[in-house]
Amino acid sequence: MIEKLQNLLKNSYSPYSHFPVSAIVIMKDGCEFCGVNVENASYGASICAERSAIVCAISAGYKKNDFLELHVMVGSGKIGMPCFACRQVISEMFSQDATVYCYSTDGQVKKYSVQELCPYPFGEDDLV
Repeated sequence: MIEKLQNLLKNSYSPYSHFPVSAIVIMKDGCEFCGVNVENASYGASICAERSAIVCAISAGYKKNDFLELHVMVGSGKIGMPCFACRQVISEMFSQDATVYCYSTDGQVKKYSVQELCPYPFGEDDLV
């Protein structure tokens, strides 16, 4: 997985932050979907790698709770964590016991459950 994420970092479009990020979601049926961060001069129009990969899977026909795990790597040499916008999408699409792996480019890894990353999720029950 580390090599796949490292190679995927090359596809990041991050000319402003110089902070490439890659992500791979693995579905319960074993299919994989890749994503990278894509920045924009209008920063609010940028998309993170995690959401890019998740949206790719949804676009291919997968549904909420079809997601098994998420793998994320930042190109800074440190272990990076999903931002809070990504955590909101992760908490919507993944089960609370799904696993999120966060890697550094030199092979360090931290493993979290969605529940650990998003202990107080905002969900459909909050809308009523």
